[in-house]
Amino acid sequence: MDASSVFKGSLPTSPDKLMRLLKLWQIDFTMHTHPPLRTVEDAKLLRGNMPGMHIKNLYLRDRKKRSFLVVSEEDKLINLKIIDKQIGCDRLSFGSADRLFEMLGVRPGAVSPLALINDQDQMTELVLDADLIDQPYLYMHPLVNDVTLRLTSSGFMQFLLRTAHKPKILNFC
Repeated sequence: MDASSVFKGSLPTSPDKLMRLLKLWQIDFTMHTHPPLRTVEDAKLLRGNMPGMHIKNLYLRDRKKRSFLVVSEEDKLINLKIIDKQIGCDRLSFGSADRLFEMLGVRPGAVSPLALINDQDQMTELVLDADLIDQPYLYMHPLVNDVTLRLTSSGFMQFLLRTAHKPKILNFC
């Protein structure tokens, strides 16, 4: 399934609209375009010198069908059997592509905390790695996987405030 800008017209919120909102909210960002990236490994091969923290995103659900977006530094190992206890849920598994699109309005390969713009009812719980909070820059996709935005961590936190998503902050080992 393609998650690039070619299909941005089929998304509930376009990357262009998201970036207009960021500007309206006075959240500074720098945009980088590149070939579509589906994995962290793809990104590492193509990014060049982009100082700051690059993230990975896991869209998960539990047995009760609650949705979670877990965001950490790209190389951090995430043990789902430990995180489920930290979050306070029962047995996490990966959410389907259909559920991802229904809940966050993105396709696999473009999962990003910026997709919370589409979660107006706060049905997806955001779980952040504590190491992300004080980074000078964070890199994330703006709903498609052939563009990456660089935001400051304070700009990212302002985005979460604007979308009414209060993250659960955990120390991932």
